[in-house]
Amino acid sequence: MLSIILVSLASSFMLSRTTWYLKVWALSLASMLSFLHLFSSSWSYDQVSAYISQDSMSSILISLTLWISLMMMIASQNSVKLPSNNDMLFSNFLFLLNLVLVIAFCMSSIMHFYFFFEASLVPTLMLILGWGYQPERLQAGMYMMIYTVGASLPLLMVILFTMQKNFSSNMLMSSTLRLELISSDLFWTWNILTFLLFTAFLVKLPMFTVHLWLPKAHVEAPVAGSMVLAAILLKLGGYGVFRAYQYFNFYSSNSLLLIFSLALWGGVLTSIICFRQIDLKSLIAYSSVGHMALMLAGVFSNTSWGWAGGLVLMISHGFCSSALFALANYTYEKTHSRSLFLAKGMLMLLPALTLWWFLFSVMNMAAPPSINLLGEIMIFPSTIFSSSYYLFSLGMMSFLAALYSMYLYTCSQHGGSPKYMKPFSNFSTSGYLLLALHWLPANLLIMKSELVFMWI
Repeated sequence: MLSIILVSLASSFMLSRTTWYLKVWALSLASMLSFLHLFSSSWSYDQVSAYISQDSMSSILISLTLWISLMMMIASQNSVKLPSNNDMLFSNFLFLLNLVLVIAFCMSSIMHFYFFFEASLVPTLMLILGWGYQPERLQAGMYMMIYTVGASLPLLMVILFTMQKNFSSNMLMSSTLRLELISSDLFWTWNILTFLLFTAFLVKLPMFTVHLWLPKAHVEAPVAGSMVLAAILLKLGGYGVFRAYQYFNFYSSNSLLLIFSLALWGGVLTSIICFRQIDLKSLIAYSSVGHMALMLAGVFSNTSWGWAGGLVLMISHGFCSSALFALANYTYEKTHSRSLFLAKGMLMLLPALTLWWFLFSVMNMAAPPSINLLGEIMIFPSTIFSSSYYLFSLGMMSFLAALYSMYLYTCSQHGGSPKYMKPFSNFSTSGYLLLALHWLPANLLIMKSELVFMWI
């Protein structure tokens, strides 16, 4: 684990004369080390130092972070066509974000995790403001900052209060705060604390009603920004929910039932909203809200299957959504438009790229053998057993996910030939490599599904 952090740290602060490709190779080395570490450990709780600890969940998410960061570098090498200094500035921000995320997943103290949870906003904002497509990126950055920082301040108060009562900030140790609050006269206090505790993470996921910043940020971000937002930064919210359950020794409350129901029906509504989108990236962003609603259903079911399914869904969504945004960027580079009405007929121009659109569209609807299917198989029974009233909303989410995935594929690949199209003869081999490196782990990890159960 320490070797992975050191490689990431070294690659983050390379000298300015170091080329883009040396950074890609450094990130490839870090990704390979994390992947080998994932398959060679015994997965007992490992306290590396007073500040750094790991279990299988944090190690899997670190591997996902490094892997997707490598994909971001490969996807951005053609889209970032700027002078060399700005080119280096882009890669330095990207590596700084990578370093912050790796450290955030390694922290054993909830206070340190909160610091890096917030610090990840700064390089993300710089990527959106510096390399976004349109002037609206200023509004998108403001939305993202206000939503995330405003929702995180109540969480900071709860953390400080718990640390004062608990005399410990270790997230892997259960809190004694629960015993002091289970009292009839503090009933409303516990319900209010539930909202204060989870709001910051629900905004980061995001959950329906606090999701408006995500489509704006995705539409205005460059391809690397969209990939890291969907694949990794959204997982910080899910990781925080899991750790908050462990640290605060959380138990069910009436307000949690409201959040649970709002998440599920919000997933249904965002799936319907996908059919009204005309922007390619906006449709993929709204589909992310629906998938994260399903992950929340697994977490709040408070069962071992639900938690394992939530982690699997986070990993599968990381690979699938990152690849879809990369595909959307390739389509944008050729058509100069993200409109679903203008980018049509790609099947006649480049059937090989259409094949990748099909593979990731069916993965988005949880078709076998992707690990997305494994996550839904775990989440569905755990949610239905917690309450049979959730059966209809779960069925609608699964049905609508298949519909909007088919809608995304047919709108972009079928239809008339697009006008003002650049020739596809210069589509590079690195594009095929990028898509293959997304598809292979998202389907082959189902052979190693026991990894997700080791941390529960």
